[in-house]
Amino acid sequence: MLELKNISFQVAGEKGDDRIEIVRNVSLTIPDEKLIVITGPNGGGKSTLARLIMGIEKPTSGQILYNGEDITELSVTERARRGIGFAFQQPVRFKGIEVFDLIRLATGTKLSVKDACQYLSAVGLCARDYINREVSGSLSGGELKRIEIATVLAKKPQLAVFDEPEAGIDLWSFQNLIEVFEGMRANIQGSSILIISHQERILSIADEIVVIRDGQLALHGPKEEILPTLLGTDSAVPDCKMGTVTKGETAE
Repeated sequence: MLELKNISFQVAGEKGDDRIEIVRNVSLTIPDEKLIVITGPNGGGKSTLARLIMGIEKPTSGQILYNGEDITELSVTERARRGIGFAFQQPVRFKGIEVFDLIRLATGTKLSVKDACQYLSAVGLCARDYINREVSGSLSGGELKRIEIATVLAKKPQLAVFDEPEAGIDLWSFQNLIEVFEGMRANIQGSSILIISHQERILSIADEIVVIRDGQLALHGPKEEILPTLLGTDSAVPDCKMGTVTKGETAE
């Protein structure tokens, strides 16, 4: 279980002597065996919150607990060793490293080519065409995104964090991505999944939805309660309509 306790994050302003608060006093619990989706307006602090969870950024104040341990000051590597996996919105390119090597590094084992190919197939890539490709500029953004998700699947983290996984992929790949997440949700025993997304299709498979607005926690609850307010179908909570949920199946 992941717990964020009064997390805030500030950056220096243009003048250097002022501070801009990106995340403001957020307290949130990510329980085990749940698929949680964080959504909200652009620039609201969602991706920053994901980076704080992974340790890419360090909070200005507050505490992060993982399975009861204070990990606030731990590095990315140390958090990964404890079972937290992360997929970037813009995947990193690794010139000189082949796809097979990248997946094998993610598992930390002597992975066979056959097993590596299964992870590529799970994200809709023809393993024969990609297993020996270099993770470099020869791959499109969508291909890199799916390969990175394959490495997360191979790692089998206890907590998998995906930052806008739909960004930059085509419609067919997006449908395949939904099936990947549905499969992960069906086999979630002992683990949890956290996705940053605007997409209605991804929100619709969540157990719980978290809304971050202006760096603050605006809403958090079961999908059945939160999703109708985001789609504007619940007139009882008009102030919660945000206009940020992308309907339909078209990925960004």
